[in-house]
Amino acid sequence: MGQPIVVAETPSTSHRGVVRFETNRVLSGMGHERYSSPPAAAATRPPDELARRLFDRGGVLRVHVNGNIITVDLEKGHTSEGMAQIIEDLYRFYRDPAA
Repeated sequence: MGQPIVVAETPSTSHRGVVRFETNRVLSGMGHERYSSPPAAAATRPPDELARRLFDRGGVLRVHVNGNIITVDLEKGHTSEGMAQIIEDLYRFYRDPAA
């Protein structure tokens, strides 16, 4: 168990169905990480695990992680409810990928 991540959620005003989350921790370094499906089980870096958890939640088309910004494109008719909690818990509950 670690410390929680502080998350600020902002819906896009110009693109419906897009939500941006800003955190107090850098998750991807300087590179852009893009996911249009859950990453492979062998991918275990923090942005990979976060994308996997968001896709597991459902209602997600794409996830983009760049530094401390996470952008999520939602499937039509879905909301971002509960996503901030998933991000906040990333370092508190790191699951064993083999489990």
